[in-house]
Amino acid sequence: MAARSLRVHLLRMLLPPLAALLALGAVVTYTLSIEPATEAYDAALTDIGIALGSQVQVSASGYRFEMPAVVEQMLRTSRFDSVYYRILSPGGMEIAGDPDLQPPPGDADAYDGSFRGNKVRVVSVQAPCGRSICTVLVAETLVKRTQHSQEILLSTLLPEALIALAAALIVWFGVKRGLGPLTSLSEELKARSPRDLRPIDAAAAPEETRALVTALNGLLQEVAESSRTQQRFLAAAAHQLRTPLADLQTHSEIALAQALPAPARAPLEHLHAATVRTARLANQLLTLARAEAGARGEVASVDLKQLVEGEADTWVHQALARNVDLGFELQAAPVQGDALLLREALANLVHNALQYGGGRVTVRTARLNGCSRVEVEDDGPGIPAAESGRVLERFYRVPGTPGTGSGLGLAIVRDITSSHGAHIDILAGGGGTGCRIEITFPHG
Repeated sequence: MAARSLRVHLLRMLLPPLAALLALGAVVTYTLSIEPATEAYDAALTDIGIALGSQVQVSASGYRFEMPAVVEQMLRTSRFDSVYYRILSPGGMEIAGDPDLQPPPGDADAYDGSFRGNKVRVVSVQAPCGRSICTVLVAETLVKRTQHSQEILLSTLLPEALIALAAALIVWFGVKRGLGPLTSLSEELKARSPRDLRPIDAAAAPEETRALVTALNGLLQEVAESSRTQQRFLAAAAHQLRTPLADLQTHSEIALAQALPAPARAPLEHLHAATVRTARLANQLLTLARAEAGARGEVASVDLKQLVEGEADTWVHQALARNVDLGFELQAAPVQGDALLLREALANLVHNALQYGGGRVTVRTARLNGCSRVEVEDDGPGIPAAESGRVLERFYRVPGTPGTGSGLGLAIVRDITSSHGAHIDILAGGGGTGCRIEITFPHG
């Protein structure tokens, strides 16, 4: 089956049979209504035939038909139709009327035919004339019969059309309401973050969807287990790397403190720098594993201002080493979260600004409109608008970016931000130059 809307599929399955049943009902109703009307009209023509037969006089000289002209004129012309008649003796001799009016074929008592260019209904009546039985043919045009048929058809179709419309609306809303649980399930899944792998409550789902929910829960469980395995591996690998890297960094620093010939110092300095980068990468990988959904530590009330103040001394020394003017504009900004992860997110933002920004970096915390916010602004080359989404991806670096970063810093910030329900924005700095990264936390 080609991919299509389940609602449309159900409506296509339900509405055509329903329309066919209503159409069949209309045909049956029309047929059952038109037959009694036809019989009534034929009975009226039969009565006219009997009345005409009673006007036949029998004498020794033969049959004679006598009817006043006024009466005959009234008979032949009514409000809607014209009436024709023909009277035949028992022997088939012409007595009176319209000689070209033909009797019904075979043994039929009535038939629909044509007379003098008009469609007519012809009835044959065996009427007593004296002691004999004469044949009286009475024909009538179909004007009032046609009008009556149209009235019956209209009176049949109008209620059927209203019933069809009501039924279509009932089916539409019934299908829509019946698919409501699937819509709710879809909305629940769309509202989740990519890492929210909690099972869906199958008990609250309709019986028809429980198999789907159960299968989906099984898939979510497998994905969650795979994610946990990946997190454990990443955390274990990073943890196992930290100790030898720290040892290697220490020994390289000790060696660099010694008097070394120039040919030996250059490779050792390169080794020391690579060790520092690798140690930072290991720490970032460990933080990234902790930042995964479900890996948050103890959640408590944390003031972003105090977090920045606690790390300010370390950041100032880093800024002085790079000849960067680091400033602070701090106001109280309380949030609910994991202090360790939030500190790591701020450290990554400041590290990026110091390394890739320019000569001036400003860290701000504030509370605006009930939301706490932290931002780091620099006056460097900035991040192109087309790259603002991609720089949040893991291991991605803007082409042409100097240095040897791993491309994990902003990805870590994104994951920590997401795990705290916060929102990150990458904007241009003051005056349209540089970069300003804002993290806005939800109301609370």
